[in-house]
Amino acid sequence: MYKKGIIAISPLIVFVCLYLVTSIVAGDFYKMPITVAFMIASIYAVIIGGGIPLVKRIDIFSRGAGTSNMMLMLWIFVLAGAFANTAKTMGSIDATVNLTLSFLPSSMILAGLFIAACFISLSIGTSVGTIVALTPIAAGVAQSLDSNIYLMTAVIVGGSLFGDNLSFISDTTITATTTQGCKLSDKFRVNAFLAFPAAFLVLILYSVMGTSIASTPHVEDINIVKVLPYLIVLATAVFGMNVTAVLTLGIMLTGVIGIADGTFDFFGWCKAMGDGIMGMGELIIITLMAAGMLELIKERGGIDFIINMLTRHVNSKRGAELCLAVLVSIVNVCTANNTVAILTVGQLAKKIGDRFGVDNRKCASILDTMSCCVQGIIPYGAQVLMAAGLAEINPVGIIPYLYYPFTIGIITITAILIRYPKSYS
Repeated sequence: MYKKGIIAISPLIVFVCLYLVTSIVAGDFYKMPITVAFMIASIYAVIIGGGIPLVKRIDIFSRGAGTSNMMLMLWIFVLAGAFANTAKTMGSIDATVNLTLSFLPSSMILAGLFIAACFISLSIGTSVGTIVALTPIAAGVAQSLDSNIYLMTAVIVGGSLFGDNLSFISDTTITATTTQGCKLSDKFRVNAFLAFPAAFLVLILYSVMGTSIASTPHVEDINIVKVLPYLIVLATAVFGMNVTAVLTLGIMLTGVIGIADGTFDFFGWCKAMGDGIMGMGELIIITLMAAGMLELIKERGGIDFIINMLTRHVNSKRGAELCLAVLVSIVNVCTANNTVAILTVGQLAKKIGDRFGVDNRKCASILDTMSCCVQGIIPYGAQVLMAAGLAEINPVGIIPYLYYPFTIGIITITAILIRYPKSYS
């Protein structure tokens, strides 16, 4: 039984070993394309027989990749990519950055930059996009004030992960809620009990640390109209509108505003949408291959084997939730991608949660929060690497100053132990 279980989950082992070992040997976690690692693992999953005919194996793989949940997720990715890029092309990111920075108190640069990063990432749903927008500003402020550039850069990385974890259009949020079968708005409410206290504590820390700094970065003219798509998307999503409708509304708004102010014409708008959709291509391919591979693992009894191995000493909801937190964290360390980590363990987490009666909304929150925590503190993750590259510093030097990711991780584990929030525990 043990040998059969190991063989059943071996495609997952092949993927993790191939991606992790190759990346370590190459000294670069982006040397091995994650799509290639998933492709090889998927081919291996189809090849190993297990007494199932080849045609049936391919059918099982395709069935897993084509479930209604997977198709909904892909549609959301397509719409999110179109909205994010049309808003960016229209100038919404610059307008949002300028609006946020305009409210910075002169003696609270650190706290202000953190708030800016939190708000922008919550609005645009991407930590990397927020880092690209704000890191040059933070690095410039640090240099002009002869301040700690590692600290300034870490402020942006931490704030960007706040929105990545909470935003309705973040791929981690979409993936977590879809795999666990709950609404985006419900997961947001559970997550808020964890993310807002963490952000508040870190904000107090930055306020104290930044009192000795008394200068404000230069802010360009603010075009409030270009911020409207983000504000309306955020508001409608909070009030529970269907996510596909929310994103469609956002896309239409970017078109109307962008064409009206001459940023682009109709064809320019279409090109921006097309580029945004194409930018989601890798994530869509990963989603399909991961779903198909996991369906084959499930068919051979691999999911049940993993559940039994992980939960043989678990006898409570608390233990099940800790199990989920550890599982997604380990996979995130191996893959250096929080969305892929959630995708990889999503179906497994759902089964563990259902077995021990864990609220689906709590499951989604744990998966998203812990994956964002780990993603934010690994020096080879896209967020830290991007920030370090833009600030022209060593990524390892940022790690000690990443207060928000560490804080949200500690709060999440503590919340599991003390059964908080009670209404979802």
